[in-house]
Amino acid sequence: MARPLLEVRGLVKSFGALRATDAVDFEVEEGETHAVIGPNGAGKTTLIGQLSGDLRPDAGRIVFAGEDVTALRAPARSHKGLARSFQITSIYRDFSALDNVALAVQAHAGHSFRFWRPARAERELRDPARAILEDVGLGKRADVIAANLAHGEQRQLEVAIALATRPRLLLLDEPMAGMGIEESQRMIALLASLKGAQTIILVEHDMDAVFQLADRISVLVYGKVIATGRPEEVRANPDVRSAYLGED
Repeated sequence: MARPLLEVRGLVKSFGALRATDAVDFEVEEGETHAVIGPNGAGKTTLIGQLSGDLRPDAGRIVFAGEDVTALRAPARSHKGLARSFQITSIYRDFSALDNVALAVQAHAGHSFRFWRPARAERELRDPARAILEDVGLGKRADVIAANLAHGEQRQLEVAIALATRPRLLLLDEPMAGMGIEESQRMIALLASLKGAQTIILVEHDMDAVFQLADRISVLVYGKVIATGRPEEVRANPDVRSAYLGED
């Protein structure tokens, strides 16, 4: 049996007296969409921060593609194939959508940022950037300044930027935060189009989206994983229903 792409063992992170992650264990298989759900304050964003390298755990191990990456910082993990999007959209608002993605392609290729020579002017950066924008549904919005994109389009752009780094594992922290119904449906369709081809950890409060997209779900409550399983198993788990989903 193939080894999981990501193995998390005994992960602990405390902030003073608050233990945000408490001996977290879970695995993510290659090609899987693995959702992490839980109530506010459960430790989900702290967990994602530790996986991406933005936060250093107090204890535990993170093994990615067979390599212990626990001590590596975020840039080193990114080069190994871990990409993260944030709860709050993180884009260059004064650049076009195409420029944003072309710069991500440029960074992944190891080039310096030559702002006096726009990345969009270089075909080897522009062409893959435009293809990625097409993939996420923004092909016709490539030349629009990012600040002028609708909120949902900005979130799509952030996913495009992450995909431009060619990640083996994409960490999505509430990609549908602040979206209306139509925007959420477009994001669900985008993430569904990535299923199988892209390994994803999805942190999301929208339970309809989670149960549509996830192959497996881990439930985090007070920093502990109380259940992991297929969506139907998690939905039927009495501990999960009591702690988070509600009896109804």
